[in-house]
Formats: sequence, structure tokens, C-alpha cells
Amino acid sequence: MIYKKITLKKGKEESLLRFHPWVFSGAIAHIENGIEEGDLVSVYTADSRCIGNGYYQIGSIAVRILTFSEDEINQDFFSKRITEAYKMRKSIGLIREDNNAFRLVHGEGDFLPGLVIDVYGNTAVVQAHAPGMHFARHLIAKALVALSDANIKNVYYKSETTLPYKAQLDPQNDYIIGSFETNIAIENGLKFHVDWLKGQKTGFFVDQRDNRSLLEKYSNGRNVLNMFCYTGGFSFYAMRGGANLVHSVDSSAKAIQLTKDNVELNFPSDSRHEAFAEDAFKFLNDIDNKYDLIILDPPAFAKHKSALRNALIGYRKLNAKAFEKIKSGGIIFTFSCSQAVSREQFRLAVFSAAAQSKRKVRILHQLTQPSDHPINIYHPEGEYLKGLVLYVE
Repeated sequence: MIYKKITLKKGKEESLLRFHPWVFSGAIAHIENGIEEGDLVSVYTADSRCIGNGYYQIGSIAVRILTFSEDEINQDFFSKRITEAYKMRKSIGLIREDNNAFRLVHGEGDFLPGLVIDVYGNTAVVQAHAPGMHFARHLIAKALVALSDANIKNVYYKSETTLPYKAQLDPQNDYIIGSFETNIAIENGLKFHVDWLKGQKTGFFVDQRDNRSLLEKYSNGRNVLNMFCYTGGFSFYAMRGGANLVHSVDSSAKAIQLTKDNVELNFPSDSRHEAFAEDAFKFLNDIDNKYDLIILDPPAFAKHKSALRNALIGYRKLNAKAFEKIKSGGIIFTFSCSQAVSREQFRLAVFSAAAQSKRKVRILHQLTQPSDHPINIYHPEGEYLKGLVLYVE
């Protein structure tokens, strides 16, 4: 299949020859007439060699490469890629009776840049982060329901807030295939409600699954504070781990209600849990020596490089307050999900907070995203989730 051409400046093909899947606008010498946002294009070197096919979009990342071969981008292409993604998750034991919530496609990590798919039971929630994936949404939906033994019956498309607003695509969140059945999914034997209709991201943060399991092992006999709790994932794991009490805090009253509903699903009428709709910093000010396990999992403080400085200040202030307030012998689980913040920068912000507190702090674990959020070895930018487990004397 011959697509319209984008030609690179001389020498700008080096990253593509190393299979990095992005073409930046500054590397482009010429764009063939008639190319529009979301079109499939072929990328050529200055000496007329075709080195990849992908989707064009306006912006800093101008082309997201789907294939470095001559494969045609059609129904068969999406079916093969999505089938391979499913096989990988099946082969590592992630898809089980007691775990039917997982990320099926993680963008560049599954060689489908600009596409995210999370599965909750019989429903797949699809998010396009690139116009080309928006135009391919029906091909993607067909590939999902055709997956052998996956039993996906419903495909919900949720891209109103993830596509570039300048593209003027006007995406509508709605079911492409099927309809609403149930919003209850299972993670490691624990049940939870997923609000993919109006909730953040695809409705639940499946990327913290492994870290929630680790928290469960540290929760026995502890007083646990789950800050920025969203739908309470860390909270109900802590309860199963034998925590004395679990307090969940989020500024959103809707998130607090979801947390209460999720705790009730797993631990009905359990008096160990309370939830508070309050500002994080205000709540932390009044907790002197009350908790010996604190989870800090805030939303992304820096979605772009321009916000990096303020984000690092925010992480330092937040962690400093936790160091100040936690009991002696306490444990802090602290995270950054900001892709713009590197692992080293986040660790330095936490180090600065520890030094400010003048307490003895030891790193027990360095955490990252789980196996269903794989990192394409040629695209290190795909590593976004950073976490530390700290012991505070």
C-alpha cells in the first residue's frame, strides 16, 4: 500500500533506524500536499528510502510509526497487534478468574502508539491519544470482540479528553459495540466499581495493581492513610492485609463515594474504614503521630515539561509533610505518575523532603508500572510510573 509521503531532513532518520516510533515536526523537510490530521503516511529519508508507516498529526510529535515494514494498516494489522498483546498478558498469568481487570494495549509498549485499552470483565474501554487511532476505532473494536477466549462483548470509546483539541474531531464517548452490563470488575480477588462513563482515565488505575499487592503485605496491624485515594484501591488492599484502621482522603466527593462503595463490596459494614472529602495538604496538617503507613499517590503534577519545576516543588512539599507527621517506624508509599518527571528527579525531590524533616529514612523498594504496562525497549519514554517505599525512624 502506498501512502502519502513525508520526507525527513538529512540525518534525521537515526532515531527511526533505532526503531523509536516518533517523528518530531522539526525533523521534517517536506510534507506532501493533501495530508490531513490522522492520515496514514509513509516516512522517507532525504535519499528517498521508505523507513516506516504511521499516522500523521499536527504538533510536536508529527508521526507515530505503526510499522517499520511495508505492512498495510488495516483490519488484519490491528487484529494481529491486539491478539499479540492479549497473548502476552495471558502467557504471564495476568488474566485469571480472580483477575479480569488489566491493560490490554499500552500504546508504544504494545507497538500501537496513541492507543490505550483497559479491560474490565466483558467490557473494553478504548482511549485514543492520536487522531489516527480515533479514525481506526471501529477496526479496533472489531478486533477486540473477535479475540479468541477473551469474551469481550462491549467496547466503550472514551476519548473526549485525550485527543488533541486542535484536531477538531469532536469525539463522543459512547459504546461502539454492545452496551452497559455491569461495572464491577475483579483485581486479585477484590471487587471494585469502575466508572468508565464519567471517571478519570478509563475508570480505574490498573497500573497500581502490583504496588497495591505489596502494600497489602505491609498493612497488618498498621493505621493506614490513603491520600488521593480516588476509588480506594489501596484502601481495600490494606484492609485485606489486616490494617487496624484505614482512612481514605480525596478532594472529590464523588471519588469518596466510589471508595466507600468499593470498600463495602469487599468488607461490608467494616468499621475500620472512614473516608474524607478534603484537601490533601489541609488534612495532612492535622494528623500528628496518628498513622504509621501513608500512601501518597497524587495525580500528575506535571503533564508537560513546562510544569516540571512546579511539579518537583509540589512533590517535595507533599513528601515533607508526610515525613513530618508519620509515626516513628512508619512506612510511606510515595509515587509520581508524571511522565515529564524522571525517576532521578522524583527521587531527588523525595530526598530533599527527607533532609528537610531531619529524620532517618531508608528506601525499602523502588517501584514502577506493572507488566501489562510494558515499555518498548526502543521507547524509554514509556516508563512513567515511579514509586518509593520508605521506612521512617
